[in-house]
Amino acid sequence: MERSAVVLLVLALVNSNRCCLDPPAAYKFTGAVCRLTYPAAVVLNEKTTEVIQAAFQHARYPTVEGKRSIGFGTVKYGFHNLEIHNLSIGKSEFELRENEGVGISISNVSAVFKGTMNYGYGSWLLDLKQSVDFEVDSQIDLVINPKLYCGKGKVAADTSDCYLTFHKLKLLLQGDREPGWLKRMFTDIVTFTVKLVVKSQICKEINNVANILADFIQEQAEQFLSDGEIGVDISVTSSPIIKSNYIESYHKGLVIYNNTKSDLSTSVFNPSQLTENRMLHFWLADGLLDSLMSAAHHDGRFIRNISGTELTWLSSEGPMLKARSVSVPHLWTTTVGTSVRAVAGVELLLDGQDMPALYFETDVTVVVNASYAEKKLFLKATAER
Repeated sequence: MERSAVVLLVLALVNSNRCCLDPPAAYKFTGAVCRLTYPAAVVLNEKTTEVIQAAFQHARYPTVEGKRSIGFGTVKYGFHNLEIHNLSIGKSEFELRENEGVGISISNVSAVFKGTMNYGYGSWLLDLKQSVDFEVDSQIDLVINPKLYCGKGKVAADTSDCYLTFHKLKLLLQGDREPGWLKRMFTDIVTFTVKLVVKSQICKEINNVANILADFIQEQAEQFLSDGEIGVDISVTSSPIIKSNYIESYHKGLVIYNNTKSDLSTSVFNPSQLTENRMLHFWLADGLLDSLMSAAHHDGRFIRNISGTELTWLSSEGPMLKARSVSVPHLWTTTVGTSVRAVAGVELLLDGQDMPALYFETDVTVVVNASYAEKKLFLKATAER
């Protein structure tokens, strides 16, 4: 019993370690690779300002309370209902830092923070309580240095290295109709509190938004690769690699069919197989594609029925020609293209007959070449002779 427990523990450790390996060790377990080059990152950076804007607008600013001793009494204050208005974002710049992460700089963020301040002054001589609305006009620069890592089988982002620089903080109390002494008293308190709260909440919200986007992209990719009972597990096998001119992520690429999952531990991936002359490059292992072909075969996907006017030359008795894969197709890739070999069965059916009028099987090998244009993927198959 103890020996079985030890074996199970070792297997569990091996499987958990396989989830996130060092890139060279992960290559043989990698079925799919995505390389995003610098030009593609430039295009994506155009959307960065929208992400930052969403972070500012969706951040929730907590109530802050405090007190300060002044003279013979104590001033108690609280900031409530802090909201952001008139948000505008200037320029976004980024750089890929090799083996480190991504550097993002957002400049000229302008915003007005509005809220309500409750304050009171208490001493043996006076007890004063009051409430006043305030605005803080601000101009901010934002620097984020995200680190990409492997978290729970997905690409995750750590944006804790986040800095806000306030170049302008101007306090307005109810349109500056309040006495000057009140503004002087609370200027430092309000501006310091706004800096502290905004920095904390904005950086926190940016981290949330970044990981929501990462999860959404991977979920959408999994849905795109799923159809009926066939799916693909694209959990990451390693943390992403960041070079000065591209970002590369490694995924398992295990085919799921009828609640069973394929195995892939002999992948031949090597980074040298990918180029940098495309904005986006995908590499798929033969093992992944071969497993997809097998699942499609068992799911009855390789069936083609031909009838109607296409066959009137063959017979006048309502003929139908049915072609299907008889054996599990085998796939491999060469410099010429992707080759697929299978045994195809062809039968001719006529109206009123239970048995095929004609049936034969033949070995078929086709070479498939893929091309992409106008946001469409084209596959061209040529029979091998």
